[in-house]
Amino acid sequence: MSKICQITGKKAMIGNNVSHSKRRTKRTFDVNLFTKKFYYVEQDCWIQLRLSAAGLRIINRKGLDAALTEAVEKGYCDWNDIKVLD
Repeated sequence: MSKICQITGKKAMIGNNVSHSKRRTKRTFDVNLFTKKFYYVEQDCWIQLRLSAAGLRIINRKGLDAALTEAVEKGYCDWNDIKVLD
């Protein structure tokens, strides 16, 4: 599974490691992702999302259904990508 937040669409960035002598080597700045289970009331089931801390704050602010529909509209995730737990 790729390292992309399903709510905000954040993904890894590429930058440089800079040593004391100012030599630059490529590196990646990964996103702070974690998996979290939510109870999706509209579908009456448990779902598992892979999201960042900013995505969790969006869900707390807007609600799970509003955050998911907005993420699908913006193309960050698809309804088929959301893992349903039974």
